[in-house]
This record gives sequence, C-alpha cells and structure tokens, in this order.
Amino acid sequence: METMVCPMGGGVTRLYNALTQTLSSSSSSSSRPLPLPTSHLDPHQHPDTDLDPAFCQERQGPPVCPPDPLELLRQCEEALRDRPPRFHRSFIHPSDGDGAPSSPIRVMQWNILAQALGEGVDSFVQCPLEALSWSQRKYLILEEILTYRPHILCLQEVDHYYDTFQPILAGLGYSSNFCPKPWSPCLDVEGNNGPDGCALFFDQSRFEFLDSVGIRLSAMLIPTNQVAVVTMLRCRLTGRCVCVAVTHLKARSGWERFRSSQGSDLLRQLQNFIQKLPGGPPGAPAIDSDMPLLICGDFNAIPTEDVYRRFALSPLGLDSAYKKLSRDGVTEPEYTTWKIRPTGECCSTLDYIWYSQNKLSVEAVLDMPTEEQIGPNRLPSYNYPSDHLSLVCDFSFKEE
Repeated sequence: METMVCPMGGGVTRLYNALTQTLSSSSSSSSRPLPLPTSHLDPHQHPDTDLDPAFCQERQGPPVCPPDPLELLRQCEEALRDRPPRFHRSFIHPSDGDGAPSSPIRVMQWNILAQALGEGVDSFVQCPLEALSWSQRKYLILEEILTYRPHILCLQEVDHYYDTFQPILAGLGYSSNFCPKPWSPCLDVEGNNGPDGCALFFDQSRFEFLDSVGIRLSAMLIPTNQVAVVTMLRCRLTGRCVCVAVTHLKARSGWERFRSSQGSDLLRQLQNFIQKLPGGPPGAPAIDSDMPLLICGDFNAIPTEDVYRRFALSPLGLDSAYKKLSRDGVTEPEYTTWKIRPTGECCSTLDYIWYSQNKLSVEAVLDMPTEEQIGPNRLPSYNYPSDHLSLVCDFSFKEE
C-alpha cells in the first residue's frame, strides 16, 4: 500500500503566525482576552460572533486577529485540505432529562500525545514519520479543539504548553494551568521541548476562576512521576461551582496496584482541596463542600482494573460519562486508544470523564469513530494527531 504524504499548506502557517503575533502584541497592551461564544450541542452550528474591535485596533499595523473561532477552524480545514478526511463523529443524546434549563457545559478530555514521545520512544511502527512531525500535528490538534470548542479542556502529554497551546488558546479566551511531570520521559529525547504534563483550560466568558493547585500524586505514600491539576470554577450563567481535575496515571501492565494507589491519592486530595476552600468573594454564594466534580484523565487502566472500581465506588458519587454511549448504560466504549507498536496492536479503553452523578446531568456524548474510519494502520495518522481519541461531553447542573 503506497503511503500518502500530505504537505502542510501555507494558509495554516499564516494562521499560526497570526495567532502568535496577536498574543505577543497583547503582552504590551491592556486588551482583554477574547470571549468564546457558548457552544451548542451540534459542534457545526455556531452562533455568530465578532471580535472585540478594540482588541484589533490597539495593535500597531494591520489587524492580525481572525474574525472568530469558527473562522479559525475554516482556515485550519482549508490548510489541511490535502490530508485524508477527518473523522465524522456525532453527538449521542442520552436524554437524562433532569438537568437544569441552561446552556450545557462542554468538556473535552484528550491525551494529545507528547511530541517528543511520538517522534521518539513511542514507536508507532505503522505511522509515517511525516505524520508525526510537529508541523503536521499542531494544526490537527488545534483543529480538533476548534471543532468542538469546549468550555473546559483537559489535556495530557502536553510538551508544547508555553510556545503553542497557552498563547494560542489564551487569544481565544481561555485561561489555563499546567503541571509538568517531575521526571518527564520527554527530557530523554534529543531535541525535546521540555517536560510533558497535564494542562487544564477553561473559557473565561463562561467561568470565573476561584482556585487551582498542581498535585504530584503519591503511591503508597511515595511521591511519583504522575501529576494532576485541580481547578475550582464558578459558572457565570448559573452561579454554581464545579471542581475540575485532569490527571494521567502510570502506564503499562504490571503497575495496576500503583495506579490504584495513585487514584486513591487523587480522590483524597480532591476532598481536601474542596474542604479547605474559602467562601469566595464577598456577596458570592458559599462554596458547597458537596459540589459537583469533573475528573478527566488518561488512567492507563481498563475498566476491570481496581483504580476504575475505586472511582466507580467512591463516596463522592462518581460515574463515567462515556457509559452513556452503551445500550445498557453500564458498559464503557470498546476503545479510546488504538495503536500499533513493535510489541503488537493495542486496542483498549483507558480514558475517562468522571462526573458527580447526583449533581450533573449528561446531555450529550461524542461517539467514537469506527474501525473503518480509523483505518488499518490505526493511530496516530495523517488525519488524526494522537494515539488517543478525544472524549467530549455536554453537562448541565441538576436542579437543587
């Protein structure tokens, strides 16, 4: 089978340069971040929106900022038009019917694949080297985010936080926190871009920031190389608070007890974080110690592992949102990652979005691409930049 090489178009390079120029200009001005419009359940039906005119006019020279996130997506798609078609994925609506009448909160969970690992030690033997290049992948990653435009974005294996994701997403109205691994394997790869870690982004037009902490997870009281970011937010539409965590647990078989201990440590630290929070600004509603939780991550654990059971049986009342895709409502997807390495093919479910089932309602879940869509060479590929698939869910607060 002949390998197809898909060169990047000049349009996406201009897009990237425009975004980074916009952000570098903003460091010397007092302009505010651009608000993201509220996402709809259908990611292809976006509301009309305009940039703040002052944001562009305060720049010296011609305006470099594009009209809106949807236009950015169109520019990405145009620049990537020579690659194979992107996966068509639809939202499934489980119709819980008990959410409060409000605009849903869209959450994306995604292990984006660290650039240093993808080109280095991960050894995706069926993926062409050109498809693993940063010049390919950064725009495919950006396209995926822009397609679904989450209000909360949880990423793992982020090793281009400071030079790519933080500045570009800040220009689109996201605030963020990043926690690198203390001994990131990326640092062992020649030409690396620094350590990888977990990053949590949120749309400032939808959420008010209350507090955040980076956590180094422990296993059996021993500090480990795995981390988490925990952030407390207040929804500007409802005034309700939500605690969001993103994590990435220890990989590989044989480490099941280790992962279970890391998961227990994360649950314990989440409880401590919530209990220690102050009441917020004067006049604001008090922070509820029984507030909703969203925990996103690559757990590196299949559903039969002990760490999965710890979360499912936690007194925090958690459930896994992606079970909503199954007919029985209790079965996880067949896969969230599908790759081929020298040791063989790996098709398994490792990624989850956990939520407080008594506080939040699942309004929509993005389905998984089919085996035919993914293709015989699996992931990553020219039309998908990571070996893990993104998980996207829409949530609403339940009536109190």
